Amino acid sequence: MSDYLVRATAANAQIRAFAVSSRDLVEKARSAHNTSPVVTAALGRLLTAGCMMGAMLKGEKDVLTLQVNGSGPMKGMTVTADSTGRVKGYAKVPDVILPANEKGKLDVAKAVGIGVLSVIKDMGLKEPYAGQVALQTSEIAEDLTYYFATSEQVPSCVGLGVLMNKETNTVKQAGGFILQLMPFADDSVINKLEENLKNVSSVTGLLEEGKSPEQILEVLLEGFDLEITDNRPVEFYCNCSKKRVEKALISIGKKELEGLIAEGKQAELNCHFCNTNYTFQVEELKEILKQAKR
Repeated sequence: MSDYLVRATAANAQIRAFAVSSRDLVEKARSAHNTSPVVTAALGRLLTAGCMMGAMLKGEKDVLTLQVNGSGPMKGMTVTADSTGRVKGYAKVPDVILPANEKGKLDVAKAVGIGVLSVIKDMGLKEPYAGQVALQTSEIAEDLTYYFATSEQVPSCVGLGVLMNKETNTVKQAGGFILQLMPFADDSVINKLEENLKNVSSVTGLLEEGKSPEQILEVLLEGFDLEITDNRPVEFYCNCSKKRVEKALISIGKKELEGLIAEGKQAELNCHFCNTNYTFQVEELKEILKQAKR
């Protein structure tokens, strides 16, 4: 089954909910960046969150950026998502290897370390909206829960999970959910939701049981009148191209381009988001130089 996201409401629209299956897109990111298991888990969680938060954007051209900067060996990671289900991202140090934590799980918190989470929304206005919070646990889900509560004043519960195949180091399961309470939510709804959440062990546990995004929400929102309002595919997608990279070369300036040509060297540029390399031969650089002169 391909990755997809569902959006829903429950309790007469007192709760809005999102759930996503993201195994394929997290595996694509792992393959593109050759990430270690602990980095795959960290980046996979942020990519999964990006899918759901991207779905909250209203405009077709709106873009969301999630940045985590930390003191851990991974240094940080960046994810961008749009409102159509496309997401991309990378970790600053992709090959971090760490021992398991005390629970025997991948130690994402140690890989990330102490730091900050930034959420930037470019909605076509003069200035993008930016919110920043200190990382609370560095496990990503709890940090986003804290962000929603403090920066957006929306009581939320975020669950994210990535499970690896230990033999092959590929992604076995990945997915997540976001539940949000509307300002008019009754105390009885809040209490019932808290009880439901206590009975859920983990996102990956639900995925391992074979549950779909719809079924995950059915478990989380049992006893509420769940209504699925949207279903859309999600994917790891980078919109880079040689033409786009060419524009970046033009922008470095005439002097730098002339220097590369004089050395008779080809230029190689790398896209951080998908790790694709673009090579420009000397003759191509000469053509680009003509455009830079204009």
